[in-house]
Amino acid sequence: MNLSFLKQKLNLPAFQSRNYQLYFLGQGLSLMGTWMTQVATVWVVYHLTKSALMLGLVGFVTQIPNFILVPFGGVLVDRWNHHRTLLVTQTLSMLESFALAVLTLTGTLNIWHLIGLGFFQGLVNAVDAPTRQAFVPEIVEGKKHLVNAIALNSSMVNGAKLVGPALGGVILASIGAGYCFLIDGFSYFAVLIALLAMQLKPPTTTRIISPLKLAHIWQNLKEGFVYAFNFPIIRSILLLTALVSFMGINYAVILPIFAAEILHGSAHTLGILMASTGVGALLAAISLSQRHGVRGLGRIIAIATILVGVSMVVFSLSRALWLSALLLVFIGFGTLLQTASSNTILQTLIEDGKRGRVMSLYLVAFLGMMPFGNLFKGSLISLIGASETVAFSGGVCILGGILFAQQLPKLRQQVLATHPQLISLDEK
Repeated sequence: MNLSFLKQKLNLPAFQSRNYQLYFLGQGLSLMGTWMTQVATVWVVYHLTKSALMLGLVGFVTQIPNFILVPFGGVLVDRWNHHRTLLVTQTLSMLESFALAVLTLTGTLNIWHLIGLGFFQGLVNAVDAPTRQAFVPEIVEGKKHLVNAIALNSSMVNGAKLVGPALGGVILASIGAGYCFLIDGFSYFAVLIALLAMQLKPPTTTRIISPLKLAHIWQNLKEGFVYAFNFPIIRSILLLTALVSFMGINYAVILPIFAAEILHGSAHTLGILMASTGVGALLAAISLSQRHGVRGLGRIIAIATILVGVSMVVFSLSRALWLSALLLVFIGFGTLLQTASSNTILQTLIEDGKRGRVMSLYLVAFLGMMPFGNLFKGSLISLIGASETVAFSGGVCILGGILFAQQLPKLRQQVLATHPQLISLDEK
């Protein structure tokens, strides 16, 4: 399928690259299956255990590798061939989904299978996620198109998040979780075929790291950490992203409880709630896809974080499905604006030789804090209740957005002093 008509009609310059077109289509189809699996997994966990704490635990073991291993994955990503690495990680993810399907369809799935396979997927993601972040600039023709490509990536992820959970909820309610896992497994063929069809230039700097050089990993990791945290805007963005990831809506813990206990719904209700966040995120991604620079993104990050917090507080009070779904649209919209705008600023500022390492730190902040947030919210819900936990978390997000907004004038001056070619981050 040729996407040139989208490039012409919607002003999407990233589609000038054939390789990016292939990546967009393959990942988009595969991610629909991924979101179906996420809906099926959290529903199965909740109905096997009836425990908010166990939901948090499963989310924790699935995502904790992102916190521990992603920085090391970022070091390796800066050395390995990104294309070959993605072929390996996507194949392993496909096998994990097929394993879940076999266990479920044969009636042998239990909570320990979910924990073990979730941890395995987390290990794969620790390498896959920073590789995908570093791969996109390679397949986009021209750095000036990178902002558009990042926004399109967000559109792809959240378009899948819109369709996948809704379809997953229907399949889960009608024929069962096993078929959600099975469809997800087959969906990986789309991204593998797309990767194999790409025509890439031979790498000039990437190389396979040898065992004798493993000692250098610590030094490389330290260099990336020092570079990121000595750069004020990068440090502030990473800290705010970590806060939103930890305190924001943790879908694997919060939404199954709201769907079943507060809204008195079914698996289809959970699919609607998760798809609602995808609607908002997709709208935000479409808006960002029309941008061609970083101007104004600092202010957008602050406003989006506050929007997420306010929407969470109101969501905690809702007892109607339509209102809860609407508020999740705002939450998805604000979350995507915050994360994609942060990603864009970082990708614009980072030196190419440190891209994998710094973006791995971004992934630690974005994905690595989620397991701790899952565990924290699961425990807090057991103590004070789901609604109270969401309201408290929303209040913390509001405070974080306000503090970031207060820092913007100083951060703008520091960025312009070191990168005078860039337009202000917080001016209209």
